[in-house]
This record gives sequence, structure tokens and C-alpha cells, in this order.
Amino acid sequence: MQASAETYNDKIVRQFAAVTVLWGIVGMAVGVLIAAQLYWPALNFDTAWLSYGRLRPLHTNAVIFAFGGSALFATSYYIVQRTCHVRLFSDKLAAFTFWGWQAVIVAAAITLPMGLTQGKEYAELEWPIDLLITAVWVAYGVVFFGTIVKRRVRHIYVANWFFGAYIITIALLHIVNNMAIPVSMGKSYSMYSGAVDAMAQWWYGHNAVGFFLTAAFLGMMYYFVPKQAGRPVYSYRLSIVHFWALIAIYMWAGPHHLQYTALPDWAQSLGMVFSIVLLAPSWGGAINGIMTLSGAWDKLRTDPILKFLIVAISFYMIATFEGPMMSIKTVNSLSHYTDWTVGHVHAGALGWVAMISIGSLYSLLPRLLGQKEMFSVKAIDLHFWLHTVGVLLYIASMWIAGVMQGLMWRATNPDGTLTYSFVEALNATYPYYLGRLAGGLVVLAGMFLMAWNVIRTWQQAGDLVPTPVLPPDTASAHA
Repeated sequence: MQASAETYNDKIVRQFAAVTVLWGIVGMAVGVLIAAQLYWPALNFDTAWLSYGRLRPLHTNAVIFAFGGSALFATSYYIVQRTCHVRLFSDKLAAFTFWGWQAVIVAAAITLPMGLTQGKEYAELEWPIDLLITAVWVAYGVVFFGTIVKRRVRHIYVANWFFGAYIITIALLHIVNNMAIPVSMGKSYSMYSGAVDAMAQWWYGHNAVGFFLTAAFLGMMYYFVPKQAGRPVYSYRLSIVHFWALIAIYMWAGPHHLQYTALPDWAQSLGMVFSIVLLAPSWGGAINGIMTLSGAWDKLRTDPILKFLIVAISFYMIATFEGPMMSIKTVNSLSHYTDWTVGHVHAGALGWVAMISIGSLYSLLPRLLGQKEMFSVKAIDLHFWLHTVGVLLYIASMWIAGVMQGLMWRATNPDGTLTYSFVEALNATYPYYLGRLAGGLVVLAGMFLMAWNVIRTWQQAGDLVPTPVLPPDTASAHA
């Protein structure tokens, strides 16, 4: 059957895919530097701009919003066009989201090392940048939902449900948590105070994890795992239950970041209960993704892209078991403020988010560039092993260090005095910081390998031919 004259807007997808790799290298390189500073403090060169306290928020913003955010823009724009069988709603607005988002990232890279910050986890950027983020996000919502509205199929594929929920929820979280009174271009004060400010911040902070770093990347899972495996989703009904259960429960889990603080005890307990309940939809969705390989398990031996996608889901299961467990008050009394939390975060960030993003990019880039596969499949396989080994080195070091720290901090002598000083606990942690640095270096090496593979694939692509939009009757809803 003859294809439609309309073509997909793949230029915007290619742009976001390219900067995803770039910002991945930049964000992880900053992470490696600050990990090295913990072992060799002199690496801050006695310069305020290079101090740990200023580079750490730069690292988190670069990895979450620059690397992860660009991956989400790329994959959501790619998926919504293919599943709706239409071109993006507005090419100009889509282009604005690209350049606007890059402007946000550059502004963050300038202001955070300068010490211009709101001091809120994952919401450090000051009010002028927050306004730009809001403008970009509104444009993103218009493009995404506009494309859904003009779709040529009645059905809305489940990946788009997850992307849609993340776009709406992040807008809500961003606006409410960043309500502030500006006093200058680089300084503002939160409209909330005390425990209320803490509650609003961790309602935002945990749901940034829940929607930006979980729901949205589940959208990737529900498209690219079936696509790469050549199999339908194991249970479409379970995917819908997964969606509604996840978004209904996640919103309530934020207070578990504030156990044993000035937050009312009932709010702490509420956060703990909902965090534990959250295990069910999280694992239900993960099992749905893994069981999609039923009848195609042999492909794991030969397809390194599937390895990335399936091991990413495995890390998702690890992180979503560990999170509810650490929210339990008795466990939290040991884990809080220790490097166990750092290990948990990176099991999710490096294991789940980075691996599902990398696997998805390896899957979509050849299609965007008119190639059958990436330049080097062997390099993808090597990247998989580098990344996996690096993540395991990192999180194992932090898990061991964290539990040890918690036990040393709470150890007491018969007379009630502390057995260990803080410095003694720090000295005991020292070797594990070297383990974390080693893991980070291995992961970063994998990202450089990916960049080489992407550049070579791009070079062999030659002139790019626009991909025609297939009418719905020529392809399945998730083709």
C-alpha cells in the first residue's frame, strides 16, 4: 500500500538523541570528579567554583534533567508519532522545546557553580530559569497532547499514558514547589517556611523521582521492549493497572524522606505506608516488561540492546524494593544520612534510568538514520558489560559503606557515650569512596564508547530521507 505523503518530524528526535549522549558524558564526568574529590579533597583546587557543594547539584541536574530529560524528549516525540500515525502537532513549538531546554541546561551550568541556588534538592535553579522551564514545559505539553488529539487511531497506546502523566505531574510539581518571592535576579525566598517547606520540597523531590525518573521511563519500556523483542506486551491489562496504581500511590510517598524530623509523625507514617504499598504496582509493571520476552528469551544471547533494556528493568526492581524497605522507620533509622541512600539512588539512576535510556537510543537511532543497526554491535555489547560492571561496583561500595556508617554512628558504650567519632567512621568509609570512583570511571568509559558508536553510525548514514507516516491500517498500534 502506498505510504502517506506526510512524514514524521525525526529531526527533533535526532537533535535530542545527540545531546542526550553529550550531556550524559558531561553529567557523569562531573560525577566522577566529585567522587574523586571525596577521596582526594585537594581536587577542588581551593576554588569555590570547583568545590563539592557547588558541583554536586550541577552533577544531579546534568544527569537528571540534561541527560535523562533529553532522552525523554527524544523518545516521547519518537513514540507519540509512531503510535498515533501522525506528525508532531507543531514543528516550531517542538524546536522551541529543544533550544529552550538547552538554554536551561547551559544556565544551570553557569549559575550552580556560582553558588546561585534555592538550596532545594532537584529544584536548585533560581526563579528566572524556573520561568524558562515553565515556558518550555507548556510548549512540550501542547506538542505532545496536540499530537495525541490529532491521532489517526482511536486507541492511545500505554506508553503515551505514562508520558502524558509525567508531563502533567511535573508541571504541577514544578510550579507548586518553586513558588518564591524574588529579591534579585539571582536570589529568591520560598513562599513556604519550616516543616511546610520541607513537606512541599519532598512532595516535589520524591515525585520528581516517581514521574520524571520512573513513569516517563516506563513509557520507554512499554514501547522499546516489545519493539526490540518482536513480541507484544505480556499483559496489556496489567499495563493499565500498573499505570493507574502507580500514579495513585506515588504522590503520597514523599514524607519517607523526612523520617525522624520535625514533620508530624502521622505524615511520616503515611509516607511509609504508601511507600510499602508502592512495591506492588512497581514490581507488577517490571514483571510485565520482563515477561514480554516469553518465547523470545534466546534473543538475549545475541541482542545487546535487549540486554540493556531487560537489565534496566532488573535494576528498577532492585531500586523499587529497596526504596520501600528504606522507608520503614526502623530501617530508616539506620540508613538515613548514610551512603546507603547514595547507593539506592544510583541503582535507580545508573541502573534503571541510564540503561533504559541507552538501550532505547541504540534501538531508535538506526531507524532515525536509515540504517539496519548501529555501526558496531560488538561495541554495544562491550558498553553493556562496562555499564553493568560499573554500576555494580558503585552501588555495592555504597551499600557496604552505608550500612557500616549507620552501625558505627549508632554504636554506644555501656555508659551511653558514642563508641566511634565521626572521623573514625569517615576513615572506615574511605576505601569505599575509591570503589565508587572506580565504578563511575567504568560507566563513563562506556558513555565515551557509545559516543564513538553514535558518531560512526551517523557518518555512514549519508543523506537522510524523511520517514513517511504510515496509515494506521498498514502497521500495528505500537509499530
